[in-house]
Amino acid sequence: MSEAQEQRTIRCLVGKVGLDGHDRGAHVIARAFRDAGFEVIYSGLHKAPEEVVQAAVQEDVDVLGLSILSGAHNTLVPKIMDGLEEYGAKEDTLILVGGIIPDEDRDELLDLGVSRIFGPGASMDEIVDFIRENAPERQ
Repeated sequence: MSEAQEQRTIRCLVGKVGLDGHDRGAHVIARAFRDAGFEVIYSGLHKAPEEVVQAAVQEDVDVLGLSILSGAHNTLVPKIMDGLEEYGAKEDTLILVGGIIPDEDRDELLDLGVSRIFGPGASMDEIVDFIRENAPERQ
């Protein structure tokens, strides 16, 4: 990580997309990010993919963390990736997915441009370290 990256605050959006109403994990992640010194925006529950994209673009986030426990990741993540691409924000946003993602679906999400998938049992330190090492540098 560069000296400039160490000095600036990493901006993260934690998004709950779709009809998934389970947000305890998203709150835990948001708090861990805040405690790590990141600036955190939480989308709230039941957001449409377009709403999450708009928030990510408008807030100019470095990291978009999607919490999905509903099983709708194969529908929702491609819509978000397409929206980020449309706004020219896909290449300079670190995109993470957390939640219950079956092994057979992981490669497809990674091929879409998701940087990493964190399932149950991933440690907060592991996630925070990954972000610090991989958050895009901004000008």
